[in-house]
Amino acid sequence: MPEAKPAAKKAPKGKDAPKEAPKEAPPKEAPAEAPKEAPPEDQSPTVEEPTGIFLKKPDSVSVETGKDTVIVAKVNGKELPGKPTIKWFKGKWLELGSKSGARFSFKESHDSASNVYTVELHIGKVVLGDRGDYRLEVKAKDTCDSCGFNIDVEAPRQDASGQSLESFKRMGEGKSDTAGELDFSGLLKKREVVEEEKKKKKKDDDDLGIPPEIWELLKGAKKSEYEKIAFQYGITDLRGMLKRLKKAKVEVKKSAAFTKKLDPAYQVDRGNKIKLMVEISDPDLPLKWFKNGQEIKPSSKYVFENVGKKRILTINKCTLADDAAYEVAVKDEKCFTELFVKEPPVLIVTPLEDQQVFVGDRVEMAVEVSEEGAQVMWMKDGVELTREDSLKARYRFKKDGKRHILIYSDVTQEDGGHYQVMTNGGQCEAELIVEGTGPPGGAGAVLRMLLHTSVGQGKSQVSSESRAGKQTSPPDGDAARPHCKGMVTGRARFHKLVIDDVRPEDEGDYTFVPDGYALSLSAKLNFLEPPKIHLDCSGKTSENAIVVVAGNKLRLDVTITGEPPPVATWLKGDEVFTTTEGRVRIEKRADCSSFVIESAERTDEGRYTIKVTNPVGEDVASIFLRVVDVPDPPEAVRITSVGEDWAILVWEPPKYDGGKPVTGYLLERKKKGSQRWMKLNFEVFTETTYESTKMIEGILYEMRVFAVNAIGVSQPSMNTKPFMPIAPTSEPLHLIVEDVTDTTTTLKWRPPNRIGAGGIDGYLVEYCLEGSIVFLPFHSSSVPPYIHSPSSTKQTFGRGGEWLDIPKPGLTCHTSPLPEKAGPPINVMVKEVWGTNALVEWQAPKDDGNSEITGYFVQKADKKTMEWFNVYERNRHTSCTVSDLIVGNEYYFRVYTENICGLSDSPGVSKNTARILKTGITLKPFEYKEHDFRMAPKFLTPLIDRVVVAGYSAALNCAVRGHPKPKVVWMKNKMEIREDPKFLMNNYQGVLTLNIRRPSPFDAGTYTCLAVNELGEALAECKLEVRGEGVAVPNTG
Repeated sequence: MPEAKPAAKKAPKGKDAPKEAPKEAPPKEAPAEAPKEAPPEDQSPTVEEPTGIFLKKPDSVSVETGKDTVIVAKVNGKELPGKPTIKWFKGKWLELGSKSGARFSFKESHDSASNVYTVELHIGKVVLGDRGDYRLEVKAKDTCDSCGFNIDVEAPRQDASGQSLESFKRMGEGKSDTAGELDFSGLLKKREVVEEEKKKKKKDDDDLGIPPEIWELLKGAKKSEYEKIAFQYGITDLRGMLKRLKKAKVEVKKSAAFTKKLDPAYQVDRGNKIKLMVEISDPDLPLKWFKNGQEIKPSSKYVFENVGKKRILTINKCTLADDAAYEVAVKDEKCFTELFVKEPPVLIVTPLEDQQVFVGDRVEMAVEVSEEGAQVMWMKDGVELTREDSLKARYRFKKDGKRHILIYSDVTQEDGGHYQVMTNGGQCEAELIVEGTGPPGGAGAVLRMLLHTSVGQGKSQVSSESRAGKQTSPPDGDAARPHCKGMVTGRARFHKLVIDDVRPEDEGDYTFVPDGYALSLSAKLNFLEPPKIHLDCSGKTSENAIVVVAGNKLRLDVTITGEPPPVATWLKGDEVFTTTEGRVRIEKRADCSSFVIESAERTDEGRYTIKVTNPVGEDVASIFLRVVDVPDPPEAVRITSVGEDWAILVWEPPKYDGGKPVTGYLLERKKKGSQRWMKLNFEVFTETTYESTKMIEGILYEMRVFAVNAIGVSQPSMNTKPFMPIAPTSEPLHLIVEDVTDTTTTLKWRPPNRIGAGGIDGYLVEYCLEGSIVFLPFHSSSVPPYIHSPSSTKQTFGRGGEWLDIPKPGLTCHTSPLPEKAGPPINVMVKEVWGTNALVEWQAPKDDGNSEITGYFVQKADKKTMEWFNVYERNRHTSCTVSDLIVGNEYYFRVYTENICGLSDSPGVSKNTARILKTGITLKPFEYKEHDFRMAPKFLTPLIDRVVVAGYSAALNCAVRGHPKPKVVWMKNKMEIREDPKFLMNNYQGVLTLNIRRPSPFDAGTYTCLAVNELGEALAECKLEVRGEGVAVPNTG
């Protein structure tokens, strides 16, 4: 039955506007309960039938600007499983609960007797922005229903007649309208108010009734999206909207946190995934995502990604619950967007079929759609069939996966008619014919419907029991006749159809038609099908093999067929998988069995078997799962040799190559103690020996190697032992044969000029026989063990300052040290001074440098200038006489030791000086008595009595003198002031200061400063009086 139209309608404008306004209605309730017109006498008032869970739906109303309105609805609590949750929406997504307390208020009451919920929406001082479509949503557990209504906002009505006269009043109290002076100022004020209202109305008309949040969305959207947003939010005046947007000055505020914000809106199909991306200015800033004001935590559904300065939120498998408002917050800045989840169209796979039944029969009208859980609408003769009316009409709905069924348990002639099923992607229709007369035969007649029979390959028998009748039709509609495969028999009331050697083509619907009766009986023959596994793994190899990368998700979807549906079992060896949750799980569907592995591991590799069984038989198939991964790190990484700036690195291939061949290696090195690794190659290196160059001699290095295959890069190998690049030394210099005896040969040479950062470990000496060019290494037990590995044909590596004696072949050898510079002379002294002469003596150095001392180098220097002058260049003795010294000067002397290697590195300096005096003149020092500066403490400036105000800091000052520096002690009332934070004591060059922070009346008293040293003590006193709030506290001293 059609619903009654709401009484409140949009008031017409212009000349057609009603002249009479309802004056009796109170101003507050006028828009809420609009008066209804009385029905004509010949027409009874219509009662609105309740639909769904609503006993009374909200009415669409028309309200004047500035007035209040109330929207009322009633909900049937008997249809709800519990207390409902009420939500009011404007448009599709704006929930009014967020505006509660401003102009919107909500009220909810419950009548326990009738179990009816009454809900109210109060809107105060309606504005043009409140105009639009609204929606009331009621939820209680699994039950949900909603209804829509409209609020139209009009400009306030004005009565042109009498407006001027009402404003044009006379002044004066207690006078008639004809007495007193005319109030022209009141009239002018009234005109100003009218003009302001006109301007405000014009401004509101420019807003087109679009809420401010929609304007903000339009301002941030692209021009190509204007039409889409206008259609989505019901904006009909597209031209006016574009004009308003053109006039609006959009001020783009530069964001300090975001360099790229979210788009105003996103749209995604249900079941798909979507990515929301922002770009921030500082990658270290913390970022949070919110959905409808609730913070989003990372999970399998919500995945967070950080790519440079980009922050990406990925929503997997979007559902209608993800249709919400999203925001991202960085510090105090936020940006918003809205996600719309679009449902895919629901298609009708199997439409309704026409049916002809008798009164009292059971009827099932089924339709199959493309999506599970889809919403479908059943209609009969153009009227929707709802669950609320099912109790009255004796029908019920049933959902079985994708099938939707309308069931009549006991059909009547009123149930016949034209039925229609509608979805958002299509519709289908069918006729239901209900005949009033049942099958003949009286009360004793018995009619048994054909049984639905399921058979395997072999023999089948379908029977019917009836009073009369002889025709049985096969699936193709032709009458069944006796033949070699099937035979029709009839005896009295019993009729049988026997089929020998049943085949799949015999499956179908069979119909029995009795003679002389307007009815038929049907049965369906189902052919049992053995289970079958339909497996396809690319077909490139003889066996079914699947390759998966470690860490990735594997999903094996295997299609299985069979009648009845077979049961699938997955095995790996003898291990049977039965769990439906966890990392390794089984997922079952109608015609498919799925084996899922989350984050594949190496241990998952192996042969998996799927076995399907049903009463007819079973089928088995196997799949080999191969897990490939990055290789293991290389092994035995080591340094085999080093040079001045190079090193040879050698390693072994990894034991496990990850299932894919190793394509090469990547190498890195770093200085020991550093954390920064430097790449040595950017293209993969295929060999297992690498020469690293451009290193610094004398620096310790470490190296490591990565293995690379088609999957990726392995973990790094173990670091090599620290190694140091070392350059070989140059050849030894000045090799000579110094002496030859009957048993020995003595060789001499100098150390090489370039030794290198590694120093010298020793020398290797070689010899050859006369007339031969082959040099042989010399070995003897007397040769030091550090002589090893030649680097040239005669001698390599050496230790500076050492000797080697090489014997003739077959003779012994001894070593002598190499010469070096001698040490400085010791105990250099000026022994005697006479006239202008001085005798200087010293002792030979302790270290002669392994060679004979050839002489000493002597220098002198005046004490005033300390400039050194040569006296003797090669003095053979350990003493010398220095002459021609200048009278009146004082001299120092120093001596160097000289041998074959040169002068010693440091000289020996005389410990005393030689002073050349004039003869007959003697200097007698003046004797004087040193002044005694010591004195006892004495106060130069005493303490002065003070009167201070409480709360203001005060300072006591005095000055004291004494030597040694006296120790100062401050006392209050003869008690020493120690570490009290209220008192601060300073002593700056004898000026003593005691600072008192914010004194109170209790700080008054006698203050004493005591200065003490080893010669005596001094005392200074003063009185401090502290006055607070006009009251002076006398001191207690």
